Amino acid sequence: MKPGEQGLTRIISATRYSWQGLRAAWKHEAAFRQEASLALIGFPLAYFLARDTNDFLLLTLPLLLLMLAELANSAIEAIVDRLGDEPDELSGRAKDMGSAMVFMAIVMAMLSWGTLLGRQLL
Repeated sequence: MKPGEQGLTRIISATRYSWQGLRAAWKHEAAFRQEASLALIGFPLAYFLARDTNDFLLLTLPLLLLMLAELANSAIEAIVDRLGDEPDELSGRAKDMGSAMVFMAIVMAMLSWGTLLGRQLL
């Protein structure tokens, strides 16, 4: 185990770092702002559309997963961009895989919302 903070101090520091990461994503990533805004609309909408707790989770968790994927993609892009601007096959592959991760999260959210909304309309 690496030395450093422990216990409550570690939890407080980790929370502060997480908050800094969310603020940085909001400030520097338009896609994150769009997805967070979608979640802010989707959560209350899910509350009204859901017939039970399972429905609510099937509507909200994919939105959180989408934001998680966007955070990971943004982190990958920041690291790759930090390494240099010159074209590199591995850097391009890393960025493309990060983008694919976000795309898959979007598909999951669409499937979840589409399935539940379709069930309610039929």
